[in-house]
Amino acid sequence: MHDFGRVSQGRCALREFRMQHLTSVVRSVSLFVVAGVCEIGGGWLMWKSIKDGRPAWWGVLGGLVLILYGIIPTLQASHFGRIYAVHGGFFIVLALL
Repeated sequence: MHDFGRVSQGRCALREFRMQHLTSVVRSVSLFVVAGVCEIGGGWLMWKSIKDGRPAWWGVLGGLVLILYGIIPTLQASHFGRIYAVHGGFFIVLALL
């Protein structure tokens, strides 16, 4: 005799595991993109303020965005070295866009 309840329970557990994994991946990729945008945007604001004579508040805003860029990677679940290496790849792709 088959125990369909146990099979159904296993399928639900597998579905839940896949959803958690997908959520984790989406969160991680989102954090990489946000960190990359902060790095590029903060640097751009700072550059415009210093080199192109934009108002000083552009530089201040750029500095705050760069501070945020430094905080965002700490929200990742993995180790710093791995996160920093992967972020390098995201930065290159974002810079080319």
